[in-house]
Amino acid sequence: MSNKNNARRAAYQARQEKEGKKVVKWIFAVLVLLAVIYLVYTVVLMS
Repeated sequence: MSNKNNARRAAYQARQEKEGKKVVKWIFAVLVLLAVIYLVYTVVLMS
């Protein structure tokens, strides 16, 4: 019984790690996009 629970827990942790990495990539992409938008905004404002 314990082996079954350990296998299930390991699979859950692997799935959580995969989803967590995906979320971090999305957050990073959104931050880069916001930085680019801010850069364009400031360039347009200065000219």
